[in-house]
Amino acid sequence: MRHLISVEHDLDRARIERIVELATSFEEVGNRPIKKVPALRGRTVLNLFYEVSTRTRSSFELAAKRLSADVVNFAASGSSVEKGESLKDTVLTLNAHKPDAIVVRTPWAGSADLVARWSGAAVVNAGDGKHEHPTQALLDVYTLVRKLGALDGANIWIVGDILHSRVARSNILAFQRMGANVTVAGPPTLIPRDLEKLGCTVRYDIEDLREADVVYALRMQNERIDQPFLPSLREYAKRFQVNGRNLGPRQVLMHPGPVNRGVELSGEVVDSPQAVITAQVEGGVVVRMAVLYELLEGASAPDGAQRTLPTQALHA
Repeated sequence: MRHLISVEHDLDRARIERIVELATSFEEVGNRPIKKVPALRGRTVLNLFYEVSTRTRSSFELAAKRLSADVVNFAASGSSVEKGESLKDTVLTLNAHKPDAIVVRTPWAGSADLVARWSGAAVVNAGDGKHEHPTQALLDVYTLVRKLGALDGANIWIVGDILHSRVARSNILAFQRMGANVTVAGPPTLIPRDLEKLGCTVRYDIEDLREADVVYALRMQNERIDQPFLPSLREYAKRFQVNGRNLGPRQVLMHPGPVNRGVELSGEVVDSPQAVITAQVEGGVVVRMAVLYELLEGASAPDGAQRTLPTQALHA
C-alpha cells in the first residue's frame, strides 16, 4: 500500500485486518513510562491541515511521535495560504523538506489524491471534503473488533447527516468489507441519491433502531452546509435524536466527534456505559501508528512478509 486515500480503492478486508493487527501490537506502547518506539526514527511526517481539527490532528501527531518520527505541523491559518498560495504550490514548497509521509485534511474532495500526484511522499487522507475519511473508518472497525470481536453479521445503523459526511461513506464501505450489514437513516434531504448502490439499506426514520447491534450517530455538518436542509435543529432532534428512549441497553453507541449534545445524542446516552466514544479516540492513536508504519515500513516488504509486527519496532 503506497498511499491511504480511500477505503474504496485502498482497503480490502485483508488490509483492514492487517492494520487492526498492527494497532493491537502498538497498544502497550501507550502504557509505557516513555511512550516511544524507534520504528520510524529518522522519518519525517508532515501534517497538512486546511481545516480545524482536534482529534484527527492530535492523534496523527502523537502517532508519529510515538514511532519516533520527526513531525512538521502545517495549518493554513497564519501561512502563505492567506496570501493566496494554492494547494499545489504549498505542497511543492513543503516537498523541499523531503517528508516521508504527508497527512492531509482539506475541505475539497479529491485533494488527497492530487497531493499524492504532486509529492513523492506517502499520503494519508485525513478527510477531503465530503468524500472520505479512511483512518476514521479504520479506528471505528478497530474499536468494534475490540468490543464485539468479528463484525460478520453485525447490524450497524449510521444515523444523521449522511449527505455531508465523509465518515459515513468510509464507514459504510469498511463495515461491509468486514462482513457487517449497514443501514443508514436520516431525513430524506440528508441522504444522498442512489446511496443503496454502496450496498447499504436506507431508512428515513429510526423506528426500528433497536434492531441494531451498533448505533453510529453523526452530527450536522454545518461547516459544509450552504443551504437549509431542515426546518430546525429542534425538529431534527425530535425525529432523529438517539436517546434513552430509543437506545437499547445492549447496543453499542458510537460517534466520530465532536458531539452536539442535545441534538444528535442526548446527554444521558453520551455518558452511558454503552458509549465507546472515548475508546474511539484512544484507538485513533494506535490505528494511525499502524497506518504510518504500514505505509513507511510495511510497503517495502515483499508480499506476504511482515504479517506480525517486527520485534525491533517495539523496543527502543
